[in-house]
Amino acid sequence: MLVPDFPFPYDEYLAHTDGLGVIPPEYHGAEIAVIGAGLSGLVAAYELMKLGLKPVVYEAAELGGRLRGARKAGTDHPVADLGGMRFPRSGRAFYHYVDLLGLDTRPFPNPLTAASDSTVIEIAGQKHYAESPGDLPRFFHDVADAWHACLEERAHFSGMQQAIKDRDYATIKKLWNELVPLLDDVSFSHYLATSKAFSSLPFEYREAFGLVGFGTGGFDTNFPDSMLEILRVVYVNAEDDQHRIVGGAQRLPQLLWHHAPEQIAYWPAGTSLASLHQGGPRGAVKRIWRAPEPARGIDVTDRWGSATTYPAVITSCQSWLLSARIDTDESLFSQQLWTAIERSHYMQASKTFVVVDRPFWKDVDPETGRHVLSTTLTDRLTRGTYLLDNGPDQPALICLSYTWNDDALKWLTLDGDERVRLMLHSLKQIYPDVDIASHIVGDPITVSWEDDPHFMGAFSDNLPGHYRYQERLYTHFMQDGFDTAHRGIYLCGDDVSWTGGWAEGAVTTGLNAVWGVMSQLGGKTRADNPGPGDRFEELKPIRLP
Repeated sequence: MLVPDFPFPYDEYLAHTDGLGVIPPEYHGAEIAVIGAGLSGLVAAYELMKLGLKPVVYEAAELGGRLRGARKAGTDHPVADLGGMRFPRSGRAFYHYVDLLGLDTRPFPNPLTAASDSTVIEIAGQKHYAESPGDLPRFFHDVADAWHACLEERAHFSGMQQAIKDRDYATIKKLWNELVPLLDDVSFSHYLATSKAFSSLPFEYREAFGLVGFGTGGFDTNFPDSMLEILRVVYVNAEDDQHRIVGGAQRLPQLLWHHAPEQIAYWPAGTSLASLHQGGPRGAVKRIWRAPEPARGIDVTDRWGSATTYPAVITSCQSWLLSARIDTDESLFSQQLWTAIERSHYMQASKTFVVVDRPFWKDVDPETGRHVLSTTLTDRLTRGTYLLDNGPDQPALICLSYTWNDDALKWLTLDGDERVRLMLHSLKQIYPDVDIASHIVGDPITVSWEDDPHFMGAFSDNLPGHYRYQERLYTHFMQDGFDTAHRGIYLCGDDVSWTGGWAEGAVTTGLNAVWGVMSQLGGKTRADNPGPGDRFEELKPIRLP
């Protein structure tokens, strides 16, 4: 995922045998606050610890953030991934930690992939069954061809993908810097409608593309987005070759919390984030304030009123929380940055899972020769239904519905039982002879991220005209030109990355923040392993006037 705005090779940076850098010995053991124990915060804390610093992690809810899993208490049922559940293999910085922790992955059963035994696309009441893309009617292939054509038409698609494959940074920047001013104000929907490929076809082709998407599913909930958001995803194959973590995505942050790195400065062998915290992170943060002189640090106050002064603070929580739930000193950020924080746009997302007694969808109807139930994309309320096998004759999971934006809001006021009732009703229209309910075991597992006070939405998603705001948020780790009052606090998390909603963005912005802290304390990277700040002038995002 060499994102064209800042195509820094984080995978190479992480893979270097000598680590990310060094800090002056006088700072060994110094405490650095990390607010939020999601993936970004934990990556930042883990790498700070390896440098010889003492990260002090605060968390208001659960370790792992939106890498959150759930299962019915007291059971060995499979884990339902309520947040991140499918991770593209192109996210190599993310997989650095997956591999470090020895986690097993398997292909995610996305529509029309080999991991999904079969797929049903139901649109306008018409049902199409396919065990491979070749089984679909010509209409869907024409839609796919139109999508590929409109990417080539105005977005240098093949050229950009080749430059990314070759790590040709100069070409990546040249192509992308031409597109940003042209497409920042163009919505995804407008880009499609004005393309030569789709404008020559009836509306139903765009309508079908919005439902099917050719990747992980529908794109129509992204139609209001800036077209730049979509290009960042498709250039780097984020929609393709996605895997899930066996045992649930939450295993990654949980294991990282307890992992003792082999190479570590200052701390004794066997040191982990857990051992530095006596087992668990500190609680919720209620206040972040500039410490009075002569302390020259930043005070962090927890929910019980205990305040600690730190030379540097990393905030990995969603940036809205800095104004909505945490009493944050306005002087810590410039007014331009506060504007960018407030203009961030978050997508809503809702999932509902049920545990079933076995993967009965693998049964074959003797009359039709087809699987009785399939991965399903529909224009009904459920939108996307995913089938998650846990082994033959083992309890399995059905994600009855995974929806975004307006579709997610339709479920917001309903409890779990009511959601399942309506979802089963919708699926009954597609599979009238299948009794899904008879296979359900236990209670539904459901989430609406916009209803969670610690998130207020699933992930950031730029609308047309938002590029300038995202550029300010992303480049915040480069603080040499800042007023003194605005230094020492670093934003990270997928919502300040160029790829909101992708775990890769959480990892890479966490690494940016680590570089910022290291630089602030007088540390430096190895000469043969420059960090993101060292190559910033070469690769930096274009700044619009």
